Amino acid sequence: QVQLVESGGGLVQAGGSLRLSCEASGKIFRINDMGWYRQAPGKQRELVAAISRSNVSNYADSVKGRFTISRDNAKKTVYLQMNSLKPEDTAVYYCNAVVLAATLNTLNAWGQGTLVTVSS
Repeated sequence: QVQLVESGGGLVQAGGSLRLSCEASGKIFRINDMGWYRQAPGKQRELVAAISRSNVSNYADSVKGRFTISRDNAKKTVYLQMNSLKPEDTAVYYCNAVVLAATLNTLNAWGQGTLVTVSS
């Protein structure tokens, strides 16, 4: 009913940058909060950054000042600009969106994940 497709992951050296994108599609009436989570091997999934429909954002302390979340409501897309990457940022990054579907049901949608690997 609602799909989230991420792109932009890959391998980068420490200090480098990557930009993740996540586009939503399907029978969507409105997308409310959107966010990025990550899960490193052997660890729980954690919130990286989130942004409301009115562009109020919040970040995990570990990425403040390095990562920037943004969204384009017309394109149903959320972005994560990651700068000054560190090896500890290595993880699978998941897109999340709270979607009001065309059926007026609220859905908590997840993408399939994109791997970010930061080499030292």
